[in-house]
Amino acid sequence: MASSIELDLAKFPKNIKLKDGKKAVLRPLKPDDEKEFHLLFQGIPERERMFIKHRVQDIKVIRDWCRNIDYGRNLPLLGLIDGKIVGAATLHQRLGGWKRHIGRVSVLVHPEYRGRGLATQLITEILELARAAGLEKAEAAFIAEQEAAVKMFAILGFSQLVRLDDYVKDMQAIKHDYILMGMDLKTDEEYASAAG
Repeated sequence: MASSIELDLAKFPKNIKLKDGKKAVLRPLKPDDEKEFHLLFQGIPERERMFIKHRVQDIKVIRDWCRNIDYGRNLPLLGLIDGKIVGAATLHQRLGGWKRHIGRVSVLVHPEYRGRGLATQLITEILELARAAGLEKAEAAFIAEQEAAVKMFAILGFSQLVRLDDYVKDMQAIKHDYILMGMDLKTDEEYASAAG
């Protein structure tokens, strides 16, 4: 499984053009990204950081991620503008168990760089990597207040699988509705046979 991901990662770094004409570079997280990656999370407003499942304001958490990179389990794909990390999408895989065919996807873009299409491009690339890894489904979890993210994932082909009222708590122990979205990942062969 990891070898197909590594082969697909050979296409990075990848240069892309955003909606505003600005250029960005997409590439996987590297061990020496620790400080810049931490700065990305520091630039996220406190009210949004409450919804992140890890204590990303703690440099030790980011250091651990950068020192223990395992693309077969967690593949952070970064978006850089002018050499600065301004966004990240991550593909989380379970290497065993009853959900091993499902990849979990998340995305985060610094507020100053939103609205340019970076999140959409990051998720699109992550979904291609998920297909390359042989995953059959992708899922993404949100709280109801993340309306813009829910809409973006819907545009990309995700549909709501479940919504549970007052199901999760943020870092301040406030309850929120939980939304799980998912999509089937068609392989290139499935696309070709559906078209023909």
